[in-house]
Amino acid sequence: PTHIQTLSGSIMLGLLVFFILEKLLIWRHCHSGSCEVHGDVEEHEHGHTHGSHKSAGTIIIIGDSIHNFVDGVLIAAAFLTDVQLGIVTSLAVAAHEIPQEVGDFAILLHSGYSKKKALFYNILASLTTIIGGVLAYYSLGDLHDSLPYFLALASSSFIYIAVADLIPTLHKKTDIKTSLQQIALIFAGVVLIISLHGVAHDIQLENVENGEIHRQH
Repeated sequence: PTHIQTLSGSIMLGLLVFFILEKLLIWRHCHSGSCEVHGDVEEHEHGHTHGSHKSAGTIIIIGDSIHNFVDGVLIAAAFLTDVQLGIVTSLAVAAHEIPQEVGDFAILLHSGYSKKKALFYNILASLTTIIGGVLAYYSLGDLHDSLPYFLALASSSFIYIAVADLIPTLHKKTDIKTSLQQIALIFAGVVLIISLHGVAHDIQLENVENGEIHRQH
């Protein structure tokens, strides 16, 4: 219970951190004549929307980088335990990374990035997987206890973007057809994530058990 409370606190703290980060990024975009401090309300609203979308892209890049770093650590840990387990873990990570990266790419486009820049930053964030893997190989013991908190921080970035940017955007369209489509797609996404997570967990558990049996023999 204490461990769960600590992780929950880490997620809440992460939400606060990303709120402050977005606030700083919006202030950075608040140029003379385009915000409430320097201009009229209408200009401010336009500037705020632009800055908010840009900051959402920045936050998603940061969160994705942290998440990919953790993936690299997990893959390295699996390979150090057993080669077969490492291969299965890599496939499981790839399976959930593909839809996630597609979603991140869409968010970056929504944030005003060009296709070329969105692809570049997506690839750049993916490189942290290699960094996590290399660091885990040399200092797995030090990183192991911190993994849940890295995951909590990464999760808080995705939750923050969903609550602060994506959901308000979805609510701008209120017709029944669009609303039903949104609900159906969100539900399908939740089912897909749960299914992939369940399959990956079962495969990893089976391989860990097989590895232990193999070592006993």
